[in-house]
Amino acid sequence: MPVYCPGFSARRRSLLKGLGALGVGLSFMSRHSLSAEEKKLNFYNWDTYIGDTTLADFEKATGIAVKMDLFADNDELFAKLKAGNPGYDVIVPTNDNLERMIKANMVMPLDMAKLPNFKNLDAVFQDAAFDPGRKHSVPYLWGTVGIGFRKSKVEGTIDSWKVLFEDPKYAGRLALLDDAKIVIGSALKYIGQSLNSTDPAVLKKVEELLIAGKKNVKVFAKDNGQDLLASGDVDLTMEYNGDILQVMTEDDDLSYVVPTEGAEMWQDCLAIPTGAPRPENAHAFINFIMDPQTEAGIAKTVQYATPNAEAKKLMDKTYLENPAIFPPAEVVAKCEPALYLGEDVTKSRDEVWTRVKAA
Repeated sequence: MPVYCPGFSARRRSLLKGLGALGVGLSFMSRHSLSAEEKKLNFYNWDTYIGDTTLADFEKATGIAVKMDLFADNDELFAKLKAGNPGYDVIVPTNDNLERMIKANMVMPLDMAKLPNFKNLDAVFQDAAFDPGRKHSVPYLWGTVGIGFRKSKVEGTIDSWKVLFEDPKYAGRLALLDDAKIVIGSALKYIGQSLNSTDPAVLKKVEELLIAGKKNVKVFAKDNGQDLLASGDVDLTMEYNGDILQVMTEDDDLSYVVPTEGAEMWQDCLAIPTGAPRPENAHAFINFIMDPQTEAGIAKTVQYATPNAEAKKLMDKTYLENPAIFPPAEVVAKCEPALYLGEDVTKSRDEVWTRVKAA
């Protein structure tokens, strides 16, 4: 899922050095089957969130040259397109921001006849609460928000949000994300509610929980909890799984878990913004991404979970059996995507967050 806070560094999608991408030898379409559109495509993506050879392979297969621009967070993506599409053909919004863009008529319906590789997706990803019927998007990669921790500094099993929200034994040794949506959503899961709850009484309970537990928090991290954990500044942190995976490769004492109460399970999606100058090329690119070899190459490079069932067949066990990438099914069943709840709810949660930070 951040995508979510000002100054976000896109570390959620950070590149894991030296992993490389799978070679891609595709014949998903001939050059002659493409439209008469100019052989160009403008792609607006997160930083370090593509396979090593993905764009070059697409150009080789289709003759379409891709220019990729980068955005730092969903707010920047939304603002860039709100006043009118400056020329992008494919974008990568996260689930709740995608829903916000759909409601604002900022993305186009997809022509599924031009996306035969959609069949490669795992059935659970062929529909979405934030885009019913997948009329406007296809999933790109997915992940979770959970707890990163230093194994030698904790006691017992770390499997609950309690260690971040209430347990005094870790006072002064933990970090929370400096992000209203993520922290409030995680607290809602901890107290047994949907992270999309809009009940004022429930949000009041969350506010009281967070204010009471604030004394235990050393720092509200601007999505750099993994660095604080790696340096020893904190022993536990709320973070995105990919960020913790990155430092886990460098330090065997670090680990990651999705709490048993559940958490946010975000999806980054491929969509075509309204006013895209080359929609045929955009469909060709999205279909190319859903090819199993392409998606496997991307997943191997960035080490986030692929929604592509056929791509998973090409991945090795170290990827497929890593619980930090693919949590246990019983935990996933308790996770949910964030939905766009409207500007009034967003404002209400921001006010809760302001009171928590000021307490």
